[in-house]
Amino acid sequence: MKKYLSLLICLLCSVLAFSQNTKVLKKRTDGTIVNPDSTRVNSNSTSNRKLKNDNITIKDYLIISQARDTVLVDTSLTIKSHYKFNYLRKDDFGLIPFSNMGQTYNTLSQNLQSNKTMPSFGAQARHFNYMALEDTKYYKVGTPFTDLFYKTGFEQGQVLDAIFAVNTSERFNMSIAYKGNRSLGKYQHILTSTGNFRFSSNFQSKDGKYTARGHIYLQDLLNEENGGLKDENIDDFESGNPEFIDRSVFDPNFENAENILVGKRFYLDHQYQLIKANDSLTKNNLSIGNVILFEDKFYKYEQTNSNTFFGDSFSSSIYDKVTLEDLYIEANAKYSNAKFGNFGFKVAYDNYNYGYDKIVVLNGQQIPNRLKSDLFKVGGNYTNTFGKLNISGLFDINLAGDWDGSVFDIGLNYTISKFINLEAKVSSTTRMPNYNFLLFQSDYLNYNWDNSNTFNAVKTNQIAFSFISPKYVDLLLDYTLVDNYTYFSNASGSVKPVQSDEDLSYFRVRLNKEFKFKKFGFDNSIMYQSVLDGDTFFKAPSFVTRNTLYYGTKLFKNNLQLQTGVVFNYFSEYHMNAYDPLLAEFYVQDTETLGSFPRFDVFINARIRQTRIYFSLEHLNSSWTGYNYYSAPNNPYRDFTLRFGLEWNFFL
Repeated sequence: MKKYLSLLICLLCSVLAFSQNTKVLKKRTDGTIVNPDSTRVNSNSTSNRKLKNDNITIKDYLIISQARDTVLVDTSLTIKSHYKFNYLRKDDFGLIPFSNMGQTYNTLSQNLQSNKTMPSFGAQARHFNYMALEDTKYYKVGTPFTDLFYKTGFEQGQVLDAIFAVNTSERFNMSIAYKGNRSLGKYQHILTSTGNFRFSSNFQSKDGKYTARGHIYLQDLLNEENGGLKDENIDDFESGNPEFIDRSVFDPNFENAENILVGKRFYLDHQYQLIKANDSLTKNNLSIGNVILFEDKFYKYEQTNSNTFFGDSFSSSIYDKVTLEDLYIEANAKYSNAKFGNFGFKVAYDNYNYGYDKIVVLNGQQIPNRLKSDLFKVGGNYTNTFGKLNISGLFDINLAGDWDGSVFDIGLNYTISKFINLEAKVSSTTRMPNYNFLLFQSDYLNYNWDNSNTFNAVKTNQIAFSFISPKYVDLLLDYTLVDNYTYFSNASGSVKPVQSDEDLSYFRVRLNKEFKFKKFGFDNSIMYQSVLDGDTFFKAPSFVTRNTLYYGTKLFKNNLQLQTGVVFNYFSEYHMNAYDPLLAEFYVQDTETLGSFPRFDVFINARIRQTRIYFSLEHLNSSWTGYNYYSAPNNPYRDFTLRFGLEWNFFL
């Protein structure tokens, strides 16, 4: 990983060396630009500006998602950009982080629907910063483009994300990026050290018939683990006694363990158009394509000396490692007609190999070391537009192989006016539980199981509706019904996977609304959720809210944009899921009720040209509203801290 970081630093040094020649962006006169596949771009953004020398505008700087949605590079300073200025670089509403940057997050609200027919790897608590296939970004730029992100962490901590995109020609673009984090943390033995290397490229032939895109992602996410505070230290933490304000004085459950998630992904997607509408008398398009994806992951837990925190063990030192290799090959065809819509069809082969290097015999039961097989799939999709109505549908089915799996999805989108958009979706998914529910091995006796022949596929059905209107209100609601819901629980005295015989039904509704008066803004996100059936094994707070009051203005002849305000976060009390560091998973517990503590963050942000600077006083109220704040049982939330960061864009 270090060699990739060195390469990236060299590239960035080259960019910085020529930064004095960076093109100055001048204000356009054509008003606000709106991209139909993105949110509105603020009029203070460079999206309304034109480069000095050429006919290149911000419209020529595009970020393309894996799903081929396109947004413009945005250098504006808005309350939405403030929400995204964090370790994950995305809005984290519905998540509460652990005390150190780079640790895991507890989930306050869950979307249980998925578009996958295969199990996921496991160690889901380590995956929040793991950039999955759907997180991949491609770039199309008019000139070399650089994005630098930096934010301070906790106790000698910082995160840096550097992205450099360039086009060698109008038809070939590439990007290279590295995100690195290292933070010691306030408590003993919770150091985090993570790295995400990304390379992506895309190409289009001169006649436009052949297109290709590919990427390489190399990621390693390491966390030292301490098991949280000891039960006898909870009263000392909550007392507010100055003796314990220095969090390093606490002795955690252990100080000799770490876990790491490492992943490598290689991806190629290319297509060739057999028929193009502009060279045919009929308005038809026909293309064939191929996708090749290989991903190799491993998760490892190491502990120099075993600890009774997890029970008895086979050996005095712990070394648990599990791997997954997944090869996916797809052949597809796409047909589109101006009248009949867009059709897609695919056939795919999937080879997976999950497991360990040894067989375990425990209490006379043999626990195998591998789950591996071949699967064959078919799938398809359809989209069409009838006036203001858009319809879409897709299916994906495992035809042959060891795992049942299917996805069916139907969506309707209706635009009433430029201020109101309605969307409805019905989806149904069947897939096996994650691999670590099915098979797990450890040097700890309690953490060995084989459920590959006893657990059934999880069936999830969801109805979702949204009313989107920046002028009025954004309303999003969904109702989810799950059969064979699978989870981790400590009801037996140790953490084990459980598959419920009861159905789970779960309802959520979220309101988003921003009010503006002159230079003031009041932004609100309010969520209500209810577990109608299955509340003994699925826990969620009834109420989650984030409310932000802020003030924005321009100073120094409009050369500096200033934004300052306060963010209030709150969620109601509930049986918060607990964290297991050996599994890197959260499990259901019903002994501790946590939550119902307010969090106030005060911020001052500024923007000068393409540079945004962020100052924040996080959890300002921690000392005067009580030390009863937790991210999970025995894992306190963050104390008051001052943090600084910036995001800097270069257009060369």
